[in-house]
Amino acid sequence: MTISDFQRLIEKTYFTRDHARGMAGTFMWFTEEVGELSTALRCGTKAEQEAELADVLAWLVTLASIAGIEMEEAAKKYADGCPACHKMPCVCSEKS
Repeated sequence: MTISDFQRLIEKTYFTRDHARGMAGTFMWFTEEVGELSTALRCGTKAEQEAELADVLAWLVTLASIAGIEMEEAAKKYADGCPACHKMPCVCSEKS
């Protein structure tokens, strides 16, 4: 599945409700999911971590859809490596 395919799937499933909730409300749900991911990464099983990563990705593409942004296009920012130093792997200092 491509990033665009996933974004269309999430739109088909949730967009009407998420759009009605608006950007601010949807962002609050997204941040709650990020918190759940934090807990899963700290002390969850691999299955719990995978589930929370999927949830965060779904809410992230929902935010993009509400904003009218195609995530596959946005992800191209990293197509040539690090956006700052343009290297793979990145050679920027940790403090950059």
